[in-house]
Amino acid sequence: MSNRPMLEIAALEKRFGDNTVLRNIDLKVTQGELVFVIGPSGSGKSTMLRCCNRLEEPSGGDIIIDGRNIMQGTSRDLNRMRLQVGMVFQGFHLYPHMNVLKNVTLAQRKALKRSEADAKTRALDMLEQVGLAHKADAYPGELSGGQQQRVAIARALALDPKVMLFDEPTSALDPELVGSVLAVMKDLKSKGMTMLVVSHEMGFARETADRVVFMDGGVIVEQGTPDEIFGAPKMERTQAFLSRVAR
Repeated sequence: MSNRPMLEIAALEKRFGDNTVLRNIDLKVTQGELVFVIGPSGSGKSTMLRCCNRLEEPSGGDIIIDGRNIMQGTSRDLNRMRLQVGMVFQGFHLYPHMNVLKNVTLAQRKALKRSEADAKTRALDMLEQVGLAHKADAYPGELSGGQQQRVAIARALALDPKVMLFDEPTSALDPELVGSVLAVMKDLKSKGMTMLVVSHEMGFARETADRVVFMDGGVIVEQGTPDEIFGAPKMERTQAFLSRVAR
């Protein structure tokens, strides 16, 4: 892991009318780092993540991907930069009428203008990485939730992103299916992928994260290593949150 910032969030603000949901957020994620964001519902975690590729439009501040500010430039520049930020949501967002292979090749062909052959090769490589190459001809409705989420991860990876954003990737899954998705994320970290993860999987955060960020009320309250945040949190708000989720 290098010290080179791959994702920088600087003075990020987000307002919905009179409601300010993010206040002066500063966060850097270095190359190969897995940063895990925790906090109560409504604390702004998912909004921050969606601002990172401007699915949600920031009200102020800067988002810098690999040294380039995506708050500047044309819409074409933005679309190009978005390709460098893979995103996996709580829902899988797969096309039900397309088989797995077509789900993973479509964005490659549309956005990257890859040939059908090149897109297929890349798709099969990524499906192999998430353990689902044997399901290439299956349709989403024939897969478990965990398998669908792993296809969604393969689809994002196939676009060769520099950063992966995960927004509650396991919260829609039955408990017995969660492990397969977390195993893929752990493998991605071992391969050096830069990741910003919003999740309630505290055990996974303890075991795998390089850094844990606690958010509450639209601000970053505290951040540190898993041992620091889970073992000896400094702020009362962090202590209160962790005491509740640990019950």
